Amino acid sequence: MRFDEFGFSPSLMDGLQAIGFETATPIQEKAIPAIMQKKDVLACAQTGTGKTAAFLLPLLHELAETPYHGIDTLILEPTRELAVQVDQQLEGLSYFTPVSSIAIYGGRDGNSMEQEKKALKGGVNVIVATPGRLIAHLNLGYVDLSTVRRLVLDEADRMLDMGFVHDIMGIVNQLPRKRQTLFFSATMPDQIRRFSRQILNQPEEINIAVSKPADAILQAAYRVEDEQKIALISNLLTSRKNSSTRTLIFAGAKLKVKEITQSLKQKGFPIDSIHSDLSQDEREQKMRAFKSGSLPMLVATDILSRGIDIRSIEVVINFDVPGDAEDYVHRIGRTARADASGVGLTFINRRDQRRFQRIEKLMGMKVRILPLPPEVEAISTDNAQKSDKSHRSGSRRRNFKGKGGGNRNRGSQSGKS
Repeated sequence: MRFDEFGFSPSLMDGLQAIGFETATPIQEKAIPAIMQKKDVLACAQTGTGKTAAFLLPLLHELAETPYHGIDTLILEPTRELAVQVDQQLEGLSYFTPVSSIAIYGGRDGNSMEQEKKALKGGVNVIVATPGRLIAHLNLGYVDLSTVRRLVLDEADRMLDMGFVHDIMGIVNQLPRKRQTLFFSATMPDQIRRFSRQILNQPEEINIAVSKPADAILQAAYRVEDEQKIALISNLLTSRKNSSTRTLIFAGAKLKVKEITQSLKQKGFPIDSIHSDLSQDEREQKMRAFKSGSLPMLVATDILSRGIDIRSIEVVINFDVPGDAEDYVHRIGRTARADASGVGLTFINRRDQRRFQRIEKLMGMKVRILPLPPEVEAISTDNAQKSDKSHRSGSRRRNFKGKGGGNRNRGSQSGKS
């Protein structure tokens, strides 16, 4: 379905044409008519399917056709990166419309809080916010949410995983009961469905199945022990050391991200990391460097598996297997975008073998296992030999002590006799 078939306002169509949007994706084709009919929506669609435009376009159409004074739409995002990304797309689509908007998130300097306060008190049309930052404003007493006509919960499963359920309900309780609520989630486990029932009213359900990774992604994996991982990733990246090839490395924890980055920096790799200890300005600076290619290698947690849209990432490496099978699809889906090709590699230790089997089951395919480079495989052998030598040395020392003890005992007994 083409975008000019939805009946959007001319000013909104100008924005779509400027960006180059022509044909709707499946989630857009199903969600946009339901939203324009003022229905609540419960949609399951993974990142990369076009769901952001699916909820932005109908609200921009309405505001372009009938300007509104006050806060019309509140969009809640789980992370700063996603809030920034949605705000950027909102700015692009609304460029030729009279719609005003602001992104509200923490991690910036003190001036940002004052700018957000001014926009909130002035009744900006669309707010894109992280729950914690919005609550900070609400607690100060100057935010009026009584004019809100539409609430969007984006990446709802991620928000619940991050423990935002109480914050979300605190915000929802300050909104008008009569409103339109749009609930978008990449997965739909029972807890998400139960939560949705608390805030949705007879929603239209839309389910776009988790798609398999693009055929253009060359997937492969290594069976590797933890002590071999740094050597393996160093081996794999050596050929890219002096190139501008963008490589994105995912690790499961912030501490692991720091360890990988430090180890590879010491080996001379042009690499940096993004994690929650950094200020928002630092994170945005590193993202800009990565997008431009001046920083070719980046290490991150899953915070970027759904919050990054860079079309020229050639390689994605899973330093460890993600906990959820869907997260694997999100991670390697950062490469091979816009009809490009890419490589997705995963390191599997003994503990993660069953997790990876669940990933293969989700995708309906087996991922090729590659042999370890000889120098990496030797690390395990060397460690085993060192451990064996240490064990034998310890045994000799214990035997020597035993013999000495025996001699002393015999000498003692001889003296007594």
